[in-house]
Amino acid sequence: MTSGQRRLSAVATAALVVSLAAACGGNAKPGSSDSTSSAAASSDSQAGGQLSGEIKVDGSSTVAPLTQAATELFGEEQPQVKIPVGTSGTGGGFERFCAGETDISNASRPIKDEEKAACEAKGIKFTELTVATDALTVVVSKENDWATCLTTDQLKKMWEPAAEGKVKTWKDVDPKFPAEELKLYGPGTDSGTFDYFTDEINGEEGASRKDYSPSENDNDIVTGVSGTKGGLGYFGFTYFEENADKLKAVEVDSGSGCVAPSVETAQGGTYTPLARPLFIYPSATAAKRPEVAAFLDYYAGNINAIAKDAKFIPLNAEQEAKLKADITALKSQS
Repeated sequence: MTSGQRRLSAVATAALVVSLAAACGGNAKPGSSDSTSSAAASSDSQAGGQLSGEIKVDGSSTVAPLTQAATELFGEEQPQVKIPVGTSGTGGGFERFCAGETDISNASRPIKDEEKAACEAKGIKFTELTVATDALTVVVSKENDWATCLTTDQLKKMWEPAAEGKVKTWKDVDPKFPAEELKLYGPGTDSGTFDYFTDEINGEEGASRKDYSPSENDNDIVTGVSGTKGGLGYFGFTYFEENADKLKAVEVDSGSGCVAPSVETAQGGTYTPLARPLFIYPSATAAKRPEVAAFLDYYAGNINAIAKDAKFIPLNAEQEAKLKADITALKSQS
């Protein structure tokens, strides 16, 4: 266990004991798998404070490291609760969630109207919970010695649909840049990061040139950009921090000067337009299971310590209070 984990576990133990007592009062429909899981977990809880069961999570690869950090720390207190965390992208995660296949969906954008309709059709109620802030980060190769700051107009010139087959070199973006081949790497179309970036930079969600290298795995983007002198990509701030030895973060100028992505600039509102909230979406049915309720209470009760441990940008005091209130309201839904 790291020193950060030991510190967090000590803080979390008291909160978890309180949360378990509150969480065990939920009722699932008789005869359902949720009911069976709840009964077993409740029995375990009464016999020594231990829970069991499985909490299925899928969705955004950007949010996954945050939820994974929460599951690992929660697992120190509740080792019998298994929480696999998938990374099929925000859109792919919502497909599974609204089909009733998962309990919690990680998301790097708000749920869309058509996704809400899919959930409603299956009778799946949920709550949107903001768990952290992200500074979507534009990255280039360490070998790139010409692009330290890019304007949002220059980013649009690279990524807009009209650039396809035409903007092939850095010189095509700006005459001051060298005639180095421009190789673009980014999230696939199921990614909430893709949706957010295209909306903010290109002016329309999903509007992007198609002749780039897409991947739902951010590690593929790291590999592509770091191995290509003229490479450029984008993903969440956490992935940049983890790979700062291989990549350079580009400052972004949206009209008020060049601003680097950081905790301070994202929280302070100066890193525009690429600072954004990150979410998890638990289902109301799942939240009535004691192990899920306990995990959500743990997540909220220690959210900023978890965020810092996972190198995410933490919530402010108002956001943290709202997260806790929203989880309380979710668990009380009928």
